[in-house]
Amino acid sequence: MTEDNSTAAPISQQVPPHPVPTKPSAAHNIFVGPNGIRAGWRLIIFLALDFAFVYAIVHIPGVRSLLPSQQIFTAKGLLLSEGLLNLLPLLLAAAVMTLIEKRSFADYGMPLQEAFGKRFWQGVPLGFIMLSILLLLIGALHGFSIDGVGVGGTAALSLAILYFIGFILVGMFEEFSFRGYMQSTLGSGIGFWPAAIILSFAFGAIHLGNTGEAKIGAFMAGCFGLVAAFALWRTGNIWLPIGMHASFDWGETYFYGTPDSGILAQGHFLNSSFRGPEWLTGGSVGPEGSWFVFLVMMLWVIAIHFLFPTKPTAVGQTGTDTGKAFAARPGF
Repeated sequence: MTEDNSTAAPISQQVPPHPVPTKPSAAHNIFVGPNGIRAGWRLIIFLALDFAFVYAIVHIPGVRSLLPSQQIFTAKGLLLSEGLLNLLPLLLAAAVMTLIEKRSFADYGMPLQEAFGKRFWQGVPLGFIMLSILLLLIGALHGFSIDGVGVGGTAALSLAILYFIGFILVGMFEEFSFRGYMQSTLGSGIGFWPAAIILSFAFGAIHLGNTGEAKIGAFMAGCFGLVAAFALWRTGNIWLPIGMHASFDWGETYFYGTPDSGILAQGHFLNSSFRGPEWLTGGSVGPEGSWFVFLVMMLWVIAIHFLFPTKPTAVGQTGTDTGKAFAARPGF
C-alpha cells in the first residue's frame, strides 16, 4: 500500500464552474428583443420625439407669426409649414434614433450620400408623366381641359421653383415618415410587405384630414403608398419615391393647376377645369380621386418593374440592398 503524496491544486488555480445563465426578467423581455429595443417601442419613442420637437419649434418666440393660414395654400406657406413643422422635427427625431439604435439614415432607407442623386432625378419625370397620363385619360372622356395660362413671365419661373422645393420637402417628409423610418422599424418586426400595407393604409387615412378630401382620394393615396413601397423594394432607398411624389404633387398643384388631395393652391401656371361625374374627374379631391388612377397605378408599377428590374440580394450594405435588408430584420 503506497501513500498518496499528491496535493490539491491551489484554489486560485482551479477552473471556476460555468456561471449559471440568469433568465431575463419579464420586464426585460417586454422591452428588449434579439435585436435590442423592440420595434414597437422604437416606433413609440420616435413618434414621441417627433411630437416633442414639433411642440418645441411651435413655441419658439416668433415662429407662430411665420406660419401660414391653413385656409390659404401658397408656395411660401408650403415651404414654411413643410420645412419647419414637418420635415425638421422628423429629421431631428430620426437623428436621435440613430444614436439610440447605433444606425444611420441609410439604414432607414434614406442614404444621405445619395441625396438628390440619380434615383431622385429618375423619379421626377416618372411622377410627372404618370400624372399627365391620368389627365389625358380624363380629358379623353371630356372631363378635363386646359383653359389658358394662369401665371406667366418671371413670376411663373419663381413660383415653379418655390413650389418644386416645397414639394420636395413634402416628398421627403411623407416618404421618410412612412417608407423610411417607420417602414424600416415596423418591417423589422413583421416583415417588409405587411408593414408596407399597414403604413400605406395609414398614409391614406391621414389624407382625410385635408379640406375637400374624400374616401376615394384617401384610398388612392394609400395605393400610391404601395407603389412607393415597391419602388423602395426595387431600388433599395426612398429617393426614387421622393422624386415621384414631389413631381406628381408639383404637377397637380402648380403646373396643371388642379386640386391636390382636395386643396387648390394660389398661383399656378395653367388654369384648368373639370366637368362630368366624380368617378371620372375626382370631384373636389382632384385627379387623384378619379377611378382612372387604378389604371395609372398599374402602369406605374409596370414601369418600375421594367426600369428597375434587379432585386436587392445582399444584406448589410447601403443603396440597392436596403429594401431587402428591411425585410430581413426579424424580432418585433
